[in-house]
Amino acid sequence: MGSEISVVENINENVVKQDVFDTMRNLHEKVSLEDTPKTYVKKKMGMDYVEIGYMKSVANKYYPGWSWTIVRTEMLGSEAFMVHGRLKWFEGGIWREGDMTAAHRIMKKRGSDEFVDVGNDIKSANTDCIKKAFNMYLNVADDVYRNRVEDTALSQKEIDFLYEKMEGLNEEWKEKISLSIEDGNIEKGDIDKVVAKIELIKNETKGKDNE
Repeated sequence: MGSEISVVENINENVVKQDVFDTMRNLHEKVSLEDTPKTYVKKKMGMDYVEIGYMKSVANKYYPGWSWTIVRTEMLGSEAFMVHGRLKWFEGGIWREGDMTAAHRIMKKRGSDEFVDVGNDIKSANTDCIKKAFNMYLNVADDVYRNRVEDTALSQKEIDFLYEKMEGLNEEWKEKISLSIEDGNIEKGDIDKVVAKIELIKNETKGKDNE
């Protein structure tokens, strides 16, 4: 079953105002940009993962009142155990819910079909499922699971900074750099490079003036 999300209850007869969407958008961006403390980041088979306790604490902080329901479970032969769970949370005056599935391999003793600890495998399947839901729907630990999308556009403060640095350039260069800023061709990561270029142009111009 694929992941799906739906609005359970909302306000104002299913009409959600723009300020509600803004509140929700800002909340998810804030959670997404929160760095996961390294002490809660572990490795397994070369992959980073986050401990469930930390993810629950973030959900409690930003989405108090969330709940988790196991909708269905299924044994996939004798190899894995599958959990279909449903996360419900409240944000912006709206109750929302999203479904998630996860399967966990059932461990067997080496060289036999005897299970090691089925109860632990079932618990792990549920933990994997809720962790996927926390990340997918609430943006918890986006930095660890490579789901963070950072805004690379220049802020007004950074734009003003570049314009200050352009003082002393000739009009041709000012126009070129200004157009690059307006067209979005200069991003946050380009600032140092642009400033270095501006200083180089200024120095070259001074050198020509002194000849």
